[in-house]
Amino acid sequence: MTEALHNQTLEILRDNQKPAEARLQGVCDLLQSEIPHYDWVGFYFRNGQKPELKLGPYAGDPTDHTIIPFGKGICGQVALSNSNFVVPDVSAQDNYIACSIHVKAEIVVPIFVRGENIGQIDIDSHTPDPFGPEDEKFLESICAEVARIL
Repeated sequence: MTEALHNQTLEILRDNQKPAEARLQGVCDLLQSEIPHYDWVGFYFRNGQKPELKLGPYAGDPTDHTIIPFGKGICGQVALSNSNFVVPDVSAQDNYIACSIHVKAEIVVPIFVRGENIGQIDIDSHTPDPFGPEDEKFLESICAEVARIL
């Protein structure tokens, strides 16, 4: 990831003139349009006290997966594990929820507020095995900044 893209992302998130949801949408739109292997970019957040995630802002094809129970799919597993999950080949995962036949790989990074996992950023890619350590570092820094505005 380039320094310029990282700075653009921070600029969007730090724009206090806009509500948090609009800033998150801006991040989704930016990442999906600027990073070729980020075909779907979205945020999922804990749905109140329920053991499930609810879809927040996203960019990419519409999805039927607006609610994901904890433990189901990659996002649901991250809600329980509190750890990043990089999936180079989604077809090799038993507990994968297919959002599109085009998705080949996925990365999910949790968002922590005061030590609690309150959500995550989810990226789907139509490219096999596109995510490296630089993607993880970049997304971790975005999640840390998102935590500051929530």
